[in-house]
Amino acid sequence: MLKNSIVILCLNMLIFSVSAQQNFVKTKGSQFTIAGKPYYYIGTNYWYGGLLQAVKGEQGRARLKQELDFLKAKGVTNLRVLAGSEGLGQENGVQRVNPPLQPQQGVFKPEILESLDYLLNEMHKRNMYAVLFLSNNWEWSGGFLQYLNWNGKLTDTTMRKKLNWDEQRNETSKFYTCESCMMDYNKQVKLIVSHINKYNNIKYANDPTIMAWELANEPRPMRSDAVAAYKQWILNAATFIKGLDKNHLITIGTEGTQGTEGSAELFQAIHAFKPIDYLTIHIWPKNWGWFRDSSIVASLPQVISKSVAYIQQHEAIAKAINKPLVLEEFGLPRDAQSFDPKSTTNSRDKYYEAIFNEWKRSAANGGAIAGCNFWAFGGTARPIPGQIFWKEGDDFMGDPPQEEQGLNAVFTTDNATWKIIQNFTNQK
Repeated sequence: MLKNSIVILCLNMLIFSVSAQQNFVKTKGSQFTIAGKPYYYIGTNYWYGGLLQAVKGEQGRARLKQELDFLKAKGVTNLRVLAGSEGLGQENGVQRVNPPLQPQQGVFKPEILESLDYLLNEMHKRNMYAVLFLSNNWEWSGGFLQYLNWNGKLTDTTMRKKLNWDEQRNETSKFYTCESCMMDYNKQVKLIVSHINKYNNIKYANDPTIMAWELANEPRPMRSDAVAAYKQWILNAATFIKGLDKNHLITIGTEGTQGTEGSAELFQAIHAFKPIDYLTIHIWPKNWGWFRDSSIVASLPQVISKSVAYIQQHEAIAKAINKPLVLEEFGLPRDAQSFDPKSTTNSRDKYYEAIFNEWKRSAANGGAIAGCNFWAFGGTARPIPGQIFWKEGDDFMGDPPQEEQGLNAVFTTDNATWKIIQNFTNQK
């Protein structure tokens, strides 16, 4: 009886292995494929999804399932999620995301990965896909500045104070020449990629629910004299991950030329590396100064035209190197830049429609734009009246701690926005 049970278990494992291999997201030229068929998607940024169980327990699990069901019903089945977070307390004057995966150098909290386990298992049940980013160029989840601090390249005082832009560029750019920092990064990456999911016993490296590993959120060289080291780190990090995991795609997590010192040549060069499977861009009209009027209305035509031009510039690069392109982050504040979920979203809705139309145009013509992930899903959370910024214990809602809560989040009650999203997801 025991022998028969072992045989049956082995057969089941073999069947799962074959089935899983068929369901991994792959690339074929400038397309994504699943089981040999083209895969185009509209998704969202749900960076906090892997933290909900860790911070709220049963309440967090209930929220997670409710929100995944909501997204699935809207046709949004690709989620970009934070996997690696580092350190505690203030960084660059910002209260960072808490709890982190690595609160102290080399010390990891298993309950954070178990919380991510729960998300991935629930996504698997709903046939959804995750893009997991492994660290951050920015302070809101620790990232590169924290690695520099742990390795004696950045004092506690400097790390915690509010840096000006030149200071932040100077400090962050040091990451790419800090060998011990990169070793720490690799240690966290290996832990994540090799982790076995508590809820389904699947090793992350073998889990088809994961579409891709992303080196970091918006890694930039930050200074032109760091470009050579930046390129080498990208190649080394991607090669390291490929050595751990032959199944999954890898991308860098870049914003486009906005994040490569304005250089289209650099953007193309780093994505032409063999271990990098696809390109990403992010578009931030507010942060990039593409509009200044508080209503957004007067500047909206310019915002749309600049965004379309930015998309098409990078699509041409994707075609040139024959790899898919994902419009991975894009967002716009609510009308009059209100943080109230009851306020209107007319300009944002028109903006989303314009972005989705670029995705649709490209897909219809066999172009390189394969996916969109709007920023960001706010879910069932809501801003606290009279409080602008996140504090520990508050619900996560899409806007990171350094940004006004409600600034770019799309809530479940934003019916006009969801109608536009569904107009496109229903056409897939």
